[in-house]
Amino acid sequence: MTTEPVSFPRRHARTQRFTLGAPRAFTVAPDASRVVFLRSGSGTDRANSLWVLDLGNGAERVAADPRALLAGASEDLSAEERARRERSREGGAGIVGYATDTAAELASFALSGRLFTAELRAGTARELPVPGPVIDPRPSPDGRHVAYVTAGTLRVVGAEGDGDRALAEPESEGVVYGLAEFIAAEEMQRSRGFWWAPGSDRLLVARADDTPVRRWWISDPAHPEREPGRVAYPAAGTPNADVQLFVFGLDGTRTEVLWDRSRYPYLAHVHWSAAGAPLLLVQARDQRSQLYLAVDPESGATRMVHADEDQDWLDLFPGVPCWSPSGQLVRVADEGGARVLAVGERPLTGAQLHVRAVLDVADDDVLVSASAGEEAAEPETGETHVYRVNELGVERVSQEPGVHSAVRAGGVAVLVSATLDRPGTRVRVVREGRTVATIRSHAEDPGLSPRVTLTQGGARRIPCAVLMPTDYPRDTAGSAPLPVLLDPYGGPHGSRVVAAHNAHLTSQWFADQGFAVVVADGRGTPGRSPAWEKAVHHDFTVTLDDQIEALRDLARTYPLDLGRVAIRGWSYGGYLAALAVLRRPDVFHAGIAGAPVTDWRLYDTHYTERYLGHPDQAPQVYAHSSLVTDDGLSSPAEPHRPLMIVHGLADDNVVVAHALRLSSALLAAGRPHEVLPLSGVTHMTPQEQVAENLLLLQVDFLKRSLGLG
Repeated sequence: MTTEPVSFPRRHARTQRFTLGAPRAFTVAPDASRVVFLRSGSGTDRANSLWVLDLGNGAERVAADPRALLAGASEDLSAEERARRERSREGGAGIVGYATDTAAELASFALSGRLFTAELRAGTARELPVPGPVIDPRPSPDGRHVAYVTAGTLRVVGAEGDGDRALAEPESEGVVYGLAEFIAAEEMQRSRGFWWAPGSDRLLVARADDTPVRRWWISDPAHPEREPGRVAYPAAGTPNADVQLFVFGLDGTRTEVLWDRSRYPYLAHVHWSAAGAPLLLVQARDQRSQLYLAVDPESGATRMVHADEDQDWLDLFPGVPCWSPSGQLVRVADEGGARVLAVGERPLTGAQLHVRAVLDVADDDVLVSASAGEEAAEPETGETHVYRVNELGVERVSQEPGVHSAVRAGGVAVLVSATLDRPGTRVRVVREGRTVATIRSHAEDPGLSPRVTLTQGGARRIPCAVLMPTDYPRDTAGSAPLPVLLDPYGGPHGSRVVAAHNAHLTSQWFADQGFAVVVADGRGTPGRSPAWEKAVHHDFTVTLDDQIEALRDLARTYPLDLGRVAIRGWSYGGYLAALAVLRRPDVFHAGIAGAPVTDWRLYDTHYTERYLGHPDQAPQVYAHSSLVTDDGLSSPAEPHRPLMIVHGLADDNVVVAHALRLSSALLAAGRPHEVLPLSGVTHMTPQEQVAENLLLLQVDFLKRSLGLG
């Protein structure tokens, strides 16, 4: 009996985009003796185990196996934990996150709402009996205690399971201690709400009161017997959660950290190390000014270390601000038209690099993630590299073209590399420039090799990826032009044009259905100069202009049929797809808008107001960039282009009201369209059958709409 091969869409969904089985979440012990990481057992196994690589003998061993710890029982996640995973786009299971003490000898993690610790030298794990459901447990730096959150309360327990007690308890409904509020987790890259002192005797703890935040209701129309879920959603122009910060001593003392919260309400970043006083980054609501504040833990008073201002907005970067070991402020700043690394008051990089994150700060250098700046000698389209930076200059650590990142401690770096010519990622442990170990990946081979060309399009040199069908002639001269599918994200904080194999798998699958696929990262996307990103200030529609410019320029070189052009996208890409067919039907002939933001007044404060301003102060800006206020909807002179709108009914990030309001506006304007509601689906589509059939239905829609038969 012959077994039917599993389709690429099904394998893509089953393997969570071929990420299952790949090692991730690395921690290097400061004595360089071991590397801790997460990895599942195969390319279809969602349950991550906690692993340790012994650098002395190169052996890998399991430190904690979720199946053994739960004795085969299924996981039971609280609503709060599900929300945390939605914010971080976490689709895995088992141990999805962990924290260690300073020496990386003790790890703690939550599993099915229960608290576990693992002795990383011995490789043993056990449960600590504490009240649950447990969220975000973190050992103290000395490994003697574990702090965790349950039911909005921050609690501390001894590492042996003794002395469990509450440190901070909510005074009323709506108050939570120790967790990041929605807007911090979704938009500020701050996923936590408490920080241990280096001396392990106290903690900085955020208190979030979301009482001022308006309540929205997320219902499940497929199950009318279920009550709608109530969520606190801070839409643009509406109140945010009220966030405070306190120092809590293990002896029960409590001191509020004081700053001008009315002027700087956003607590964007917290850093506490032995190199200096606790360090905060706080932002104004319009994100045009921010302060770096040092905290006196005894009194709660703060002093300004540095201040930034920008006429458009100030970006946040992973890993900063922080102190160097010598006590200097480390930050990333926009200076001289470039995004530079600054230590103290001195910039250590220039226009040749576009710094994207700080990975590690050591005595004699800083490890950063960066891409080539606009003044680089040669363009490196889609590449991101790891660099060592100090006062003597800049040295590139990663060599092969691709996308690289790293984690480092004790002179040992874990270098994670993805390239165009190799599936997945390769993980190497590097000491003094020499590979001393590799960490195996169990991820499946996609069985599909993207036929991708990275290039630039138009006068603006827009980064582009062009994908042709696998069986299309290599010499395209004289070949029949192909219908075109634009497949962008195209918005702030998201790049699709990357020099990595797996990033282009879905685009290649669409290409193999008979399309020339174009991916373009226009203005607003990261990886170029600050001016490139900030060109979208008060006008998101310029991102559509760049898609058109890239398309028309590439048609001079590639066999693109400009009479049959479609566009698809998800989230901001979904907005871009709908914008394309509604505003520019002269260019686009069909569109698929997945989870699109259609009315920017319905999206969150920190993201939307950063780019478009406050809706009360700039209503015309919102009207121009939104879809439901588009005057062109009611114009009979424009051709009506087929549009499929796809939306998860359980989405609490881009709520389904976006799709429904657009559909109502289209219906009122007499514009034909299709709506595909996804029952039980959030902003992610992890369900295997849903994800598979969603791709198949999109191909069917595109072929029907473009008359491809």
